[in-house]
Amino acid sequence: MEISDTTDVYKSLYSELEDYEKRGISMSVDGYPASPLQIVQAHMIHEQGSYMRDYVLDPQGYIESLAFVELNQNYHYMNEQTEL
Repeated sequence: MEISDTTDVYKSLYSELEDYEKRGISMSVDGYPASPLQIVQAHMIHEQGSYMRDYVLDPQGYIESLAFVELNQNYHYMNEQTEL
């Protein structure tokens, strides 16, 4: 992926998250509240692994909150639990 393509991906992600923020949807990264910019920065500096989106819906089916969870962190945690 070229630099301009990568930049477009991050701009698109930021725009999407900014729309969620305007709608009052709370967002977090690894359990900590985060702004759209903080989430994009986390994606930009994260070299290995990726983040999974976890949507929490209200009873009517609308997005209530959006959490980004680092997959590598949870993978290591799950392996530690199974080794016990």
